[in-house]
Amino acid sequence: MRRAIHVVSLVTGLCALLAAAVPAAGQTSGSGDKSTGYTYEKKNEAMAHGKKLMNDFDVKMKDLEGQISRDASAAKADAQRQMKELKGKRAETAKHLDGMGHATAQSWDSMKHSFVNSYRELQQSFDKAAASFKK
Repeated sequence: MRRAIHVVSLVTGLCALLAAAVPAAGQTSGSGDKSTGYTYEKKNEAMAHGKKLMNDFDVKMKDLEGQISRDASAAKADAQRQMKELKGKRAETAKHLDGMGHATAQSWDSMKHSFVNSYRELQQSFDKAAASFKK
């Protein structure tokens, strides 16, 4: 439970930082306002944060996978199916993170939002799978 809270906090933080809009035309970015999120100039920081999120997610998946493997109930087959789907979504999210790493200044916002949306969907799928397994 505690780990899930930490992951949700990490996801919320990343989503807030990555999904924040770039300043509108006419606004200066030198105001010190961090609400503009990760700009292209902070691409390396964004990538490091994204990799940390993915590594933390892998730990959660491994933990859930261990719980599923020890389960002897009839729900085990469904949980294993959900885990397989999660692994596919995780691979897709990793592609989005990789795409973010190859983004140009022109494609940065699009790639950043693709990763954020993919990770958000991945996290929601994990939460749903974990909740259904623990019932």
